[in-house]
Amino acid sequence: MSGFPATLFAGQRFAVVGLGKNGLPAAHALLAMGAEVVAWDDTEAARDAATGLTVQDPRQAGLHFDAVVLSPGIPHRLPKPHPIAVWAQAAGIPILTDAELLYRAVRKAGSKARFVGITGTNGKSTSTALLAHVLTVAGVPTAAGANLGPAALALPLLPDNGVYVLEMSSYMLERLATLRFDAAAMLNLSVDHLDRHGDMDGYATAKRAIFDRQGEGDLQVVGIDDARSRALAAALADAGSGATVRTISGRLGEGSADASPGGMLCDADGPIVAMAACPTLPGSHNAQNAAAVAVMAQFLGVARAALAQGLRSYPGLPHRQQTVGRIGGVSYVNDSKATNADAAERALVCYDRLIWIAGGMAKEDGIDPLVPLFPRIVHAFLIGRDAPILAATLRAHAVPFTEAETLENAVRLSAQAAAESHVPVVLLSPACASWDQFTGYDQRGDRFAELVRCLDSRAIQTSGDAASGHRAQERKPR
Repeated sequence: MSGFPATLFAGQRFAVVGLGKNGLPAAHALLAMGAEVVAWDDTEAARDAATGLTVQDPRQAGLHFDAVVLSPGIPHRLPKPHPIAVWAQAAGIPILTDAELLYRAVRKAGSKARFVGITGTNGKSTSTALLAHVLTVAGVPTAAGANLGPAALALPLLPDNGVYVLEMSSYMLERLATLRFDAAAMLNLSVDHLDRHGDMDGYATAKRAIFDRQGEGDLQVVGIDDARSRALAAALADAGSGATVRTISGRLGEGSADASPGGMLCDADGPIVAMAACPTLPGSHNAQNAAAVAVMAQFLGVARAALAQGLRSYPGLPHRQQTVGRIGGVSYVNDSKATNADAAERALVCYDRLIWIAGGMAKEDGIDPLVPLFPRIVHAFLIGRDAPILAATLRAHAVPFTEAETLENAVRLSAQAAAESHVPVVLLSPACASWDQFTGYDQRGDRFAELVRCLDSRAIQTSGDAASGHRAQERKPR
């Protein structure tokens, strides 16, 4: 943990539960800052990997803990609380996320670095990475992480003029106690994670927590391209917290910064940059992301010229509309991070004709919200556990599809179909979670890219049975 004093948390005890990519770095960081740490994971392999830590079920440690740092994916309420969470709540021990402890560490170390929090059902990863890039281009000391990239407690200590840009999931937001964001953004709200939050109201309440504790001099940014977010913007404006509320949109005429149909990102002072000059930010959803970043960057002191330069030079986010290959005139696009229908819609709308690879563990509404975009799909290849659920929707709307079962089959068959039908894009935008076949969306996207790299254009069949099989509405792979 770079730059933090080795005695910062001396005399404090933390139980870190869940030793994955969030929990393990948090445990090591707290230990490096002088805390007493007891680490635990329900899986033996994760416990074995926790070298240098005291590994013990905190319920058996016989110690008083200042907090339990519970990995975001482990529930403390719904759908069923983890037994350690039940124990902690009964004992009055706070359950926190590591972003909360980063904030405490930064302030305890004496740094006045500012904190930016970004949430939303979709777009938060792109907006977090984009703002961090813009700040870096402008010469601002910056560290980005939390739900995206490095764990919050793996980030270094920044100086007073530094900025932490944290992607905050609903799981993390419900475990904050003192963290106050200087600038906070809620990009959009659509159905997601209802098992964890009970219903849409519970999910919205968790998301709104990003604005908690804000006051005079702080910034609240809200997207207004969906009805729930518009209602939140109005509620924040009426709340009288003293924070400045700014609304943003990817559409002309809504909000204080937007991208017009002609492709210009604007604010109250006029044009900032043409979106056509930002090739890694296609579509109105990315116009909204850019608008949010523009408002926050200028609030943080970034000049308009540096902002435009940062938007133009943004390299893009892995697994988010990332072109991973071009073969025989066909572009292969990795959008594996689209784990729900709303996220997939943001990719599908960018292409007039495409081959679509989708499937995995479907969310509550499946792919029903995507029906208006079905005419763009020349053929769909379905993978994973819930392929039959997606197939039923496609069949009802006469969309040709194949239940390919695996990503390996889907890539091979997609290449054949694209070549036969002269379709310019093969899009992996699954609209489903990945855990049935992969460890996460990132592994799924990496595997897609690997399979594309292995494609040989000379071996892609464009005639005969292998290609003509796609003309049927549905078939199983050979």
